[in-house]
Amino acid sequence: MRSVTATQALAMLLALAMMGSAIAQETLPGRTVESLLDYAKSSNPEYASMRLEAEAASERVYPAGALPDPVLRTELQNVTNFGAESGTSFNLLPSRVGSTKYTVMQSLPFWGKRDLKREAAEAEAQAAQGKAGLTWTEQAARIKTAYAQYFAVARLIRLNQEVIDLIDRMERISQARYAGGLAPQQDAIRAQVERTSMRNELIQMETEHHHARARLNALLARPAQSSLADPEQLRPVPIPAKLDYTTLEDRLRGRNPQLFTDDAKIRAAEKNRDLTYRNRYPDFTVGVSPIQTRSRVNEWELMFELNIPLQQESRRSQEREAEKMLDAAKARKDATANQLLADLSENLSGIDAARRMEQLAQTSLLPQAELTFKAALAGYETGKVDFATLLDAQRQIRKAKQDVIKAQAEQQGRLADIERLIGEEL
Repeated sequence: MRSVTATQALAMLLALAMMGSAIAQETLPGRTVESLLDYAKSSNPEYASMRLEAEAASERVYPAGALPDPVLRTELQNVTNFGAESGTSFNLLPSRVGSTKYTVMQSLPFWGKRDLKREAAEAEAQAAQGKAGLTWTEQAARIKTAYAQYFAVARLIRLNQEVIDLIDRMERISQARYAGGLAPQQDAIRAQVERTSMRNELIQMETEHHHARARLNALLARPAQSSLADPEQLRPVPIPAKLDYTTLEDRLRGRNPQLFTDDAKIRAAEKNRDLTYRNRYPDFTVGVSPIQTRSRVNEWELMFELNIPLQQESRRSQEREAEKMLDAAKARKDATANQLLADLSENLSGIDAARRMEQLAQTSLLPQAELTFKAALAGYETGKVDFATLLDAQRQIRKAKQDVIKAQAEQQGRLADIERLIGEEL
């Protein structure tokens, strides 16, 4: 059997380490925003709490329309056995007193009240479901925006490192020209100063990258220092035809969880108002009473009871309160809709502006800046352009690329807000 050399063993270990790193990257969330959303949907405690509250609210529907528990009343009459045979005295045993009356009573609300209570509880359960949906859309929007920032910072760090490599090349050219007496030493020093400035900016970006990772981990309910996979790509931005305001307005009115919640609250207020008006009519109690004398039952009684709604002024106040609560719920929905539509218009304008800025930077600013740099570099090597012009051309390239990255992140943030408003993915 051929022996394995130390070099081969080292190569095998490196290959295994790289394979393990690749597998770890695959299992960690963060490669795409979808992986983060899937993770958050199953682990975010705020969304879980709202979902559980919605489930709890749905369990209130049946009890709201159920009859109240019946009541059993036992009455011992003539417990002193007055007038009975001699030798009998005070006693609490049903067979040893004058008579015992057992009454079973059941309260019966006026017709329609149970249905109104159940329907109000159903509306409140739907409102709780809407709040859970609202919580998730808000959490999803935060995750999408945080991921866009995380992606942008990672790309800016890469760009910064590329610029540092470019400045190193420029420094080597300046040193070669200085050694040949074709350029002053100041050019090499300026290149070193520029590189130091870029490294300082790189430190700030790395700090921002750490903060972006901590924000994402917080949204995922993970420890702040937990690792995330390197971001690979952003979601595609829909074409302008899919970002029509009128179409999105209809989707917002039909799918927005906040409006869904307000609608459910309006229905609950309507049912509570109808129930308040129904309280003008009495509720009933019926009962049956077997009467035991000594050891046998020899009498039966029936009982019917109703409350008399005499406190009309109190009920009128309750009715006015219910009407005002309904009006308030409707006004709240109108205010919410107006604000949501204003936010939609603002975000559509913002995403359009960011798209045009990205197109302008990619199709005009960046090509022009690259041509300017190439011309400045060639001119500097031949002594026709000074080093300050070369540095300025390099900065224009960097700014154009930064503008592209920032515009992409801005579009992703606006897209996340639009999806939050319409309550679904575009």
